Formats: sequence, structure tokens, C-alpha cells
Amino acid sequence: MKIVVIQGPNLNMLGIREQNIYGPMKLEDIHKQMKGFAEQNKLEIEFFQSNLEGEIVDRIQECIGDADGIIINPAAYTHTSIAIRDAIAAVQLPTLEVHLSNIHQREEFRHKSLIAPVCAGQIVGMGPFGYHLAMVGMTQILSEVAAMREQQAKAQAAAQQK
Repeated sequence: MKIVVIQGPNLNMLGIREQNIYGPMKLEDIHKQMKGFAEQNKLEIEFFQSNLEGEIVDRIQECIGDADGIIINPAAYTHTSIAIRDAIAAVQLPTLEVHLSNIHQREEFRHKSLIAPVCAGQIVGMGPFGYHLAMVGMTQILSEVAAMREQQAKAQAAAQQK
């Protein structure tokens, strides 16, 4: 099973920008932890970061046939991007939205996520640990999807034998 992790604008600046909000950890360190979890759980993982909305939309669309699930931190695009929201809805893959800070405790314009309604879940305010929680959650979701597909295949095979 493959998970694609998509990071939005300015996340490449983690460890430098607003450490009082986002903490001192760099994006590479978060990815290293996620990769370790993936290896332990025999998952394939790929990381993508862009400051450009269109590139994020393109990567989401490229997940069709390439990935089983998406973990996304759309960053500032959370509150503004109908295009990213529509791309997630279009690919119909399990998607989890992650934010290092609690967007609901910040400025009012950050309280509404356009992305959350098309995601299986949203993890906010847990700092870098939120990505670990997303990996645990996505692993569970993908296991449930695989089990459901297996049951459907068995039911179809049984129906064909009749």
C-alpha cells in the first residue's frame, strides 16, 4: 500500500518560521519519522511539497492509480483553495488533513477548512505528532478498505459459482 504525503506552502520553512506556532522541527525530520513508521508497517510512502496551488492539484490527480491514500497539510490553502478541495474529491482516495497548529484556536480566517469536508478526517494542534497519528489512521483506513474489497471479491466469486 502506498501513501502520498502532500505538504503545502511554506512548510519547507519549518524549523525557521514562527517556531512559537509550528515548533523547531524541520519538514525533513517529520518526513524521516513518517518514513520510519512506513518501513515498520511495510508501507510505501512518497513526499511532495509545493508552494504552488496548481502543482499540489496536479500531484493529487497523479495519485489516481499510483496511491492508496493521501495525507495532506494544505497549509494556507486550507482556507482558500476550492481547486485542492475539488481535486481531493475527484480522486476518491482516503485522505487525511493534518495541521501542526490548532487552526481553530488561531485567527478567525483560519477556522474554516474548505478541505475537511472531502477528507476522512482532520488532525490539528498535535504538532509533528499529528503526522504520526495520520499514519496510524491511514494504516487503519487502508486495512479496512482492503478487507472490504476482499469480502466483495469473495461474494462475487460465490455468486458466479451459483
